[in-house]
Amino acid sequence: MNYLTQVWPWYVAGPIIGITMLLLVLGGKTFGMSGNLRTLCTLGGAGRFADFFRFDWRTQQWNLMLAGGALLGGAFAAFFLDGLAAQPIAEHTVQQLSQLGVADAQTAYLPAQLFGSEAWTSPRALAMLTIGGFLVGFGTRYAGGCTSGHAITGLSAGELPSLIAVVGFFTGGLLATHYVLPSLLRTAKQATFVLAEIWSA
Repeated sequence: MNYLTQVWPWYVAGPIIGITMLLLVLGGKTFGMSGNLRTLCTLGGAGRFADFFRFDWRTQQWNLMLAGGALLGGAFAAFFLDGLAAQPIAEHTVQQLSQLGVADAQTAYLPAQLFGSEAWTSPRALAMLTIGGFLVGFGTRYAGGCTSGHAITGLSAGELPSLIAVVGFFTGGLLATHYVLPSLLRTAKQATFVLAEIWSA
């Protein structure tokens, strides 16, 4: 199963995405992950408070199954496929992360400082996850879709709003990667240094 642990080239992954899109279009479906947020809210009873959540959620059962399959696939890959952590990372990225205090960036595809279990016990990390999750959820609904909905479905259909949304996604991602995340990591590194100094005094 070595091919499952490797990055697939575009000429393999691209046609698979294209065939999947074709099958969804022929089946009258619109692909997008963030739509499941609306469905889950509807299942939770949000329709009592807002008309937006008053719809027949059963029409979106297939999308819930798709999201569930993505979660199960990710869990399967993490627990049963060895070698996923060995994917090559750009040397420049490793150097930048190391300077910001991410010590295992060279050996781990998901560094513990960013994705470890300590994120669930750190108030600062929990706040970042909560605020970030809210912004992602709000943003996808406000934009009428997420990266998969706009970049795959919308662009395939030649939708101008999807093109504008995708440009916004990538611009925001680049700004966050080059300015916001380094600033947050730098602040965390400085805070850790101060606490260490206080502890050793």
